[in-house]
Amino acid sequence: MDFETLARTRRSVRGYKPDPVPRALIEEIIEVAKRAPSSMNTQPWHVHVLTGAPLERVRQRNMQTMAGGAKANRDIISHGEYEGVHRARQVAIAVKLFGAMGIARDDKPMRQDWVMRGFRQFDAPVSLVLTYDRVLDPGAVVHFDLGALSYGICLAAWDRGLGTVVNGQGIMRSEIVREEAQIPEDQVIMTCIALGWPEESFAANGVTSDREPNANFVRFVGFED
Repeated sequence: MDFETLARTRRSVRGYKPDPVPRALIEEIIEVAKRAPSSMNTQPWHVHVLTGAPLERVRQRNMQTMAGGAKANRDIISHGEYEGVHRARQVAIAVKLFGAMGIARDDKPMRQDWVMRGFRQFDAPVSLVLTYDRVLDPGAVVHFDLGALSYGICLAAWDRGLGTVVNGQGIMRSEIVREEAQIPEDQVIMTCIALGWPEESFAANGVTSDREPNANFVRFVGFED
């Protein structure tokens, strides 16, 4: 599958089969993705691949802590609540997802269950935790590099029949992830990617987010009409 087709069809997978993902296949995906662009070839990234009991402990502790009313505790600085057009886009995809899943606006238990699904990394059999060297903070350029790496992982995974979600909820409590994955203190936890075989019958997996027309965000300067 070519890059254009992957980029057009790739969507977040929120329902996974329980089947394990072979370590050799994950190694292959990372081998491809690490060719992502990196500022000055600094390659500031680290990838911690979790499965089995360690991932299950992260899931359970993450859910219990957040369900208990704890606030997010990420290593990276959050932008806070979205507003304006960004909030509108966030709501639009939520409406699509809840509609596909048959979750009514006033169905608080099911809406809460959906939130918990994110905290447990959508029940994916593998989680890739992306970190970078703390000495590089403040990390705007580093964040760009890890974004490129994460997209490379997603594209390489989809090309091999796997599904992914780049999932900030999975590292909401970074101290839990750090402890269970034994991540050194000199690394900053950026995000995680839920990885596994997509369950095609899961309704949310058929949802594709809308994108703005190019005319709304692209300017061409110096071109002749």
